[in-house]
Amino acid sequence: MLNALGVITTVVVGVMVGVEFAVAFVMNRIFNALPEDSGQLARSHGGRMLGAVMPFWYIGSMVLAAIWAVATWGEHSAGLVVTAGVLLAVSVIMSILLLVPINNRGKTWTPENRPADWKEQMKRWDRYHYVRVAVIIAAFAFLAAALV
Repeated sequence: MLNALGVITTVVVGVMVGVEFAVAFVMNRIFNALPEDSGQLARSHGGRMLGAVMPFWYIGSMVLAAIWAVATWGEHSAGLVVTAGVLLAVSVIMSILLLVPINNRGKTWTPENRPADWKEQMKRWDRYHYVRVAVIIAAFAFLAAALV
């Protein structure tokens, strides 16, 4: 049962890492290359769509890591899982404090109502997101190491 918890937690976090990596290094670059207002509209739609799902995914990943850490307390892998859980908590805090406020504004923008500095706000979101992706990749690596 404990092995299944470890695998499930690692897969859930790994898929989340893949989605966030794709957003950072594939999707947003595609959106930025679209003509005229298409990129901004795509980012707004993506913000609405992923903004509805990601809170559950991030918090769920953190809860799974916490359960795994408690279940393995005192074992060799517990430290790795705790470290991953702390990193996932950091990613949630970063999201709430840095990314969500920008995303909440951006998901309501249209070409008619967006602010003059919308591109700068998106660049700021991208920078924060790169850091968050690095944090969750590290969390994933610690979870993967705990499986061994």
